[in-house]
Amino acid sequence: MSNDDLSAVPEGAAVLPLIPAELGIDPLLLAVLHAVVFFDGSEDDMIDPDAAVESLEYLATYLQRLDGPRLRKVKEDLLVLASYAKEQGWGQDQVRFFEDFLAEFGNEHKKKR
Repeated sequence: MSNDDLSAVPEGAAVLPLIPAELGIDPLLLAVLHAVVFFDGSEDDMIDPDAAVESLEYLATYLQRLDGPRLRKVKEDLLVLASYAKEQGWGQDQVRFFEDFLAEFGNEHKKKR
């Protein structure tokens, strides 16, 4: 999707900015993150809230199956994304989204602040 395509996104739809390939983030993780942002962040008139919750619950169930090297790689990728978001001047909510992602989906305990 180009930047021109992003301007066509309807108001109320939550969309994560394009993440550059140069960061080396697993494309499947990026696809999941984009889906979570859309389902969780879009306004109710954009997507059915009950369907969004059900989809998010399934995504969480699958993410909770991560372990070993795959889980470590996801954690590393999320740290890279949090750093990237900070460098790009994204808001604290976006940075925290990456930092707390696995905790929100039940795969680790939330960091104490």
